Amino acid sequence: MVWKLVFHSMLMLLMFQLAAAPPPIAKAGCRDRCGDISIPYPFGIGKDCYMNEWFAIECNETVSPARAFISAIEMEVLNISAERAAATVKAPIISSNCTGRENGVPLNLSGTPFVFSYYNVFVAVGCNTEALMSGARQDLVFNLTLEATDDNQDREGCKLAFLVNETWFESNISDPFTVQHRNYVPAELGWMMDLNRFIDDQSLYCTGYQNGSFLSECACRGGYEGIPYRELGCKDVDECKESKHTCRGLLKCVNTPGYFNCEINKLYIALIVIGAVVLALSLLMGIWWLYKLVKKRKNIELKKKFFKRNGGLLLQQELRAADSRVHKTSVYSSEELGVATDRFNVNRILGQGGQGTVYKGMLADGRIVAVKKSTVVDEGKLEEFINEVVVLSQINHRNVVKLIGCCLETEVPLLVYEFIPNGNLYNYIHDQNQDFLLSWEMRLLIAFEVAGALSYLHSAASIPIYHRDIKSTNILLDEKYRAKVSDFGSSRSISIEQTHLTTLVQGTFGYLDPEYFQSSQFTEKSDVYSFGVVLVELISGQKPIFSVSQTETRSLATHFIMLMEDNRLSDILDARVKELCQNEEVILVANLAKRCLNLNGKNRPTMREVASELERIIGLSQKELSIQENCKISKNIMDVASNDWDASKNIMDDAVSTPITATGDFDTSRTPSSDGEQPFINTTKC
Repeated sequence: MVWKLVFHSMLMLLMFQLAAAPPPIAKAGCRDRCGDISIPYPFGIGKDCYMNEWFAIECNETVSPARAFISAIEMEVLNISAERAAATVKAPIISSNCTGRENGVPLNLSGTPFVFSYYNVFVAVGCNTEALMSGARQDLVFNLTLEATDDNQDREGCKLAFLVNETWFESNISDPFTVQHRNYVPAELGWMMDLNRFIDDQSLYCTGYQNGSFLSECACRGGYEGIPYRELGCKDVDECKESKHTCRGLLKCVNTPGYFNCEINKLYIALIVIGAVVLALSLLMGIWWLYKLVKKRKNIELKKKFFKRNGGLLLQQELRAADSRVHKTSVYSSEELGVATDRFNVNRILGQGGQGTVYKGMLADGRIVAVKKSTVVDEGKLEEFINEVVVLSQINHRNVVKLIGCCLETEVPLLVYEFIPNGNLYNYIHDQNQDFLLSWEMRLLIAFEVAGALSYLHSAASIPIYHRDIKSTNILLDEKYRAKVSDFGSSRSISIEQTHLTTLVQGTFGYLDPEYFQSSQFTEKSDVYSFGVVLVELISGQKPIFSVSQTETRSLATHFIMLMEDNRLSDILDARVKELCQNEEVILVANLAKRCLNLNGKNRPTMREVASELERIIGLSQKELSIQENCKISKNIMDVASNDWDASKNIMDDAVSTPITATGDFDTSRTPSSDGEQPFINTTKC
C-alpha cells in the first residue's frame, strides 16, 4: 500500500514538472545551447539540427565560455530570439584616420536570409565627420563613406561609424567616444524565409517582402509559444492552467487557440438558476396564495354586502316566521347556481328580456330549473322585493310558474324557477307546424287555466297580485301542455283597501290597457284587458300587432272589436279553429273577449267571472262529444276545476299578508313531450 502511494506521488510530481517545463527550443535530439547562448530552431548545432546551411551554428568550445558563430556569414552570435526572429551578432566598427586600429570590413548580407533589423541605429562618432551608408539596399549592405563636413579644416580627426542595437547603445554607452576602444558592437539581424510554408498556419505571423522569392520574418502569435519555423512549431499556451487569465467569480476560464474565454460556470449558473427558480416559484406561490386568500376574503365580504343589500337578513326573518305548512324559499349560494348553469354559459340561455336573462340549469339534487339573472336592481324596493319573493314562493297554484328559491349574495338577485319544457303559447299560436296542431279544445283549456291562475292572484291570495304583463309569451306549457303563467317581473301587490295602483306605465304594446295608458292607474281590470287580447290571439291566430301593408300596422284588439260590431267574426277566425270547433263555442269565446276588451274598465268582467264563463263553455263543448268521450273529458275537466279551486282555497287560507313580485321571462324548448298527456282533442268540425 505504501509503495503505491509513493508511486502515485512521484507520478503526480513528474506530471507537474512536465506540465511546468518550457517547450523545447531546439529540434528534437539536438543541442540547444552553446556556452551561455541558447540556440533555438531554425538555428542548430550539428547536422540535421538546423533548417538549412544558412542557420548552421559552429560552437567553439576551446575557449571559456564557449562562443557561437553563424558559419555562413562568419559572425559571432551573442543572442538568438526565435520569438522576435532576431539574432544579436558582433558587428564591426568602421573607422577612418584612427591611429592604432584597423578601418574595419563593411558587411554585405546580399544573398543570405539575414537582414539588418530596424531595432538598430546608425551612429557616427568624430569631429567634422559625415558618415554615409551606400548600397542598393541598406538592410542588406553596410558600406560606409566617412568624409569631413568642412574641407577647410587643417587636419582630420578619428572618424567612426557603426550599426548598433539601439537598446544596448542607450543602456551601455554614455560617451560615444569610448566606442573607439572597441572593435565590435552588438547589432541585431533579422532573418527571412519562404512564406509559402507558413501561409496557412494561424498560430504565427510573418512579415516580409518580394525579393526573387517571398521571404519573411516569422514569430508565434500572442497566446502561442514555440519555434515558429518548424511545422506546427507554435504551440497554444493554456492560459487557464498557467493562471494567465482574468476570469474571476462565476466566470470559468476556457482555453481557446491563441487566447482564452471567460465563460459562465454552468454548474454555478445551474445552481443559481435552480435557486432562483425555486425562490421565484416560492414567491409566486406565496403571492398567488396571498392573492387567493385576499380574493376569497374580499368575495366573502362582497357576498355579505350583497346579501345584506339585497335584503337577505329580511328574507331570513321572513323564512323563520313563515308557517311550516307552506313551501319555504330555498336560498342558494352563487357557487351552487354557477355550477348549475355551467358558469352561466351562453349555450344555457333559454331567453333574454328587458329585465334579465334566463339560463337552464340543473341543481345538485338533479332538478332541472330556470335561473333568472336580472340586469338591474332597484335598491329602494329591495324590502318590497323580499316580501314578494316570500309570498310568491308560497303560491302553489298548478298554473303559476313556481319560484323555487333565490340567491342574494350576487350584485343582482338570482331567482330560481321550475323549468317549463314546452316553450310558450306565442310560438304554438303563430309558429305552429303540422307536427303538432293546437286544437280548439286545447286553446279553450289553456284559456281556462290562465283565467283560473289570474283569478287566484286577483282574489284568492291573501293580498291581491296584479300581473301587469299578461301576454302569450308569458304563458308557458309544461310537459302535459298545461298552462303556466310566468314573468312576474312587472307585477305589483296592493292592499285590500286599495282599488288601483298608480305607477309608471309598463307593459307590452298590443296588450296594454288603453285606460291604464291614459291614467297610469293599473287595476285588476287591466289584467282582464290583456287576457282579452290573448283570447283573440287564440281565436284568430293573429299577432297582437299585425301588418296590414308594408307601411301600416294595426292593433289586433281594435281590429277584432270592429269586426265584431260588423258581425264579421268569421273574417278573423283562424282556419285551424274553423276546422275543429263549434260555432256556438267560438261565438261565446268571442263575446267574452269583446267584454274583456271594453274600453271602460268598469264594464269588463272580473277574472273570476271570466274563468267561470270559460268553464261553462268547456262544459258545452263536452256535450258535443260522443258518450265515451263525454264521460272521459267531463271527468278531466271537473278534476282540473276542482283541483284549481281547492288549491286556491288552501293557499288563500295559508298565504302570508305581504307584497308579491317575481320574475320569470322564459323562452324554453318548443318541442312537445312525446309521452306527455295530451289535452282534449275534438275532431267535430264547425
